[in-house]
Amino acid sequence: MIYVGVALFLLLTVVLGMIRIIAGPTVADRMMAAQLFGTSGLAILLVLAQGMNMPELIDIALTFSLLAALATMTFVRRVWYEEEKNDDS
Repeated sequence: MIYVGVALFLLLTVVLGMIRIIAGPTVADRMMAAQLFGTSGLAILLVLAQGMNMPELIDIALTFSLLAALATMTFVRRVWYEEEKNDDS
């Protein structure tokens, strides 16, 4: 039962992150909120894997963690190159 409570609390953080994505003044704020989705989703999967005795959810969580790292690298690279392009003009 405690696992369900923890998962619901983490889901609440995702809802609060959605508010930040909608209202976030900068692109970086929105990206950080998207990272919150990845981190919270990963934590939810790990908590449910333990609570429901489903070890296959751990594999899914590890895959999501790799995708989150790639998304962050892509965002940083995109912003970096846009800044260089604007500096050259």
